[in-house]
Amino acid sequence: MASASDFDPTPILSHKFPETTYSYTERDAAIYALGVGACAQDAVDADELKYVYHENGQKFIKVLPTFAALFSLESLPSAAGLPGLQFDPRLLLHGQQYIEIYKPFPSSAQIHNKFTLAGLHDKGKAAILEIETKSYEKESGDLLCMNRMAIYLRGAGGFSKSSNPFSYSNYSSQQPSTVKIPESQPFSVFDDQTHSSQALLYRLSGDYNPLHSDPVIAKVAGFSQPILHGLCTLGYAVRAIIKCICRGDPDLIKGISGRFLLHVYPGETLVTEMWLQGLRVVYRTKVKERNRAVLSGYVDLHGFKSPL
Repeated sequence: MASASDFDPTPILSHKFPETTYSYTERDAAIYALGVGACAQDAVDADELKYVYHENGQKFIKVLPTFAALFSLESLPSAAGLPGLQFDPRLLLHGQQYIEIYKPFPSSAQIHNKFTLAGLHDKGKAAILEIETKSYEKESGDLLCMNRMAIYLRGAGGFSKSSNPFSYSNYSSQQPSTVKIPESQPFSVFDDQTHSSQALLYRLSGDYNPLHSDPVIAKVAGFSQPILHGLCTLGYAVRAIIKCICRGDPDLIKGISGRFLLHVYPGETLVTEMWLQGLRVVYRTKVKERNRAVLSGYVDLHGFKSPL
């Protein structure tokens, strides 16, 4: 294997990612909802039963907006094939996720995904790779959502040929802004305990990285046991915002930004703090047992009547 210092990033900038098709059914949407904790504390939760059951005779189940993140996972095999970029997938860490929602998701669909390189940055001991995914409903051709995923590739950095670290950004959509967590008391706080098998359930939605299921791999990566997927934690946080701010209406979600700060162990309690700032909800999610922040970001909303 070539060393990181032998890596030339230039060919990556012109690399064409293969397009993919992602198909899902109501069953997949329901399994995802259960994977991010829907109805886990109350099987007949009035806000969440619609994600897993045709409540009150509704024709289709509702799909959570964070389901969009699954479409971006299709880019990971392509990332492994980027010319010259070599990394150990066991050491991959998810850094950030940004999602724009353009239309509510159908309960089942075929999705056409188009991928582009959004960024590549040399951080010395690691490289940060950003991939943008635009997802279209295949039948109608409508653009449903856009994902921008930032992944940390440990051991893949240090390839800059000059004293200035290599950094490339190419955003076809707005760049997610950073957020400052307010010092004031949050508008709402929601506690939600994960289950010890949460990662095993969430992985059924398509993220089979053994870091989340294999204790040997987890120890190689430096963790005492398999950890929860960052996107699962994001699903918990956004679900809390839908429940506490949006009065259970997932269609109010317009944009989602999340920065993964620390790992979560399945079975820990997630405490999501929310601050309402006009049509933006700034949030921070902590692990109750360790009192450590694990996720922060914001959610942008369509026009709605404030619960204040």
